[in-house]
Amino acid sequence: MKVVLFCGGLGTRIREYSESIPKPMIPVGSQPIMWHVMQYYSRYGHRDFVLALGYKANVIKDYFLHLDSATTHNCVVSQFGKKVEIIGEQQPDWRLTMIDTGVWRNIGQRLVAVKEHVKDEEIFLANYSDGLTDAPLPEMIDFFKASGKIACFIAVRPPFNFHLAEFDESGLVKRLKANTESEVWINGGYFIFRNEIFDYIKDGEELVLQPFNRLIKDNNLVAFKYEGFWRAMDTLRDRQVLEEMVENGQMPWAPETDMPRERHTVHAVTQSVRSR
Repeated sequence: MKVVLFCGGLGTRIREYSESIPKPMIPVGSQPIMWHVMQYYSRYGHRDFVLALGYKANVIKDYFLHLDSATTHNCVVSQFGKKVEIIGEQQPDWRLTMIDTGVWRNIGQRLVAVKEHVKDEEIFLANYSDGLTDAPLPEMIDFFKASGKIACFIAVRPPFNFHLAEFDESGLVKRLKANTESEVWINGGYFIFRNEIFDYIKDGEELVLQPFNRLIKDNNLVAFKYEGFWRAMDTLRDRQVLEEMVENGQMPWAPETDMPRERHTVHAVTQSVRSR
């Protein structure tokens, strides 16, 4: 299946990095977080990506157009750098269609802007490009197909602890409980769509607001509940947590020990779509 990656946000909550590079390019270990997301899909055989670019689109284009295997893979260099031999098995190709959807488009409109590139897909995948998980993607896809619905997202527990308060009209507290004891679930940013999703998105609309509410009204939206590892990189602290996991060799989203050094051959297609 094709995978649409939303790569155009400003990343204002992690401004320490996003002022110089787009959020999906913020590194986790030696590679950008979106590289890790793409590795996740690639591991399950989904290697045809559509990148919906926006903020600092040129940075992402430049990264993939100049991806050097010598910097992402073990290698032997000889003849004063003229000869480079890659050590280990070559990884499968990635195919990238990079579409500049404009700086100020929201997620819903970025999806519409790349509609032409998934028009032949009965089902396609989509991702916010800023979160990592070890969720069983084949199970999620099977769950979605069996549902017969139009859209699906992964529902996860909030990655932080807080206490929920129950109180009456006078303010008298009746109960306090941890969020882990409740049925609080959030959208984890991993989506599966049928092509009919575009019938639910109107001009200017954000994806998970009006369109999703229409899907709910028509009983066409399902959630795949997952309680395993999931972590989004919304803040500097989130990045620090992921960095510490990499440093300690604890990367559930990348079970293969050589994942940070893998290299993919990239076939890139670029196109621009102007903002309205």
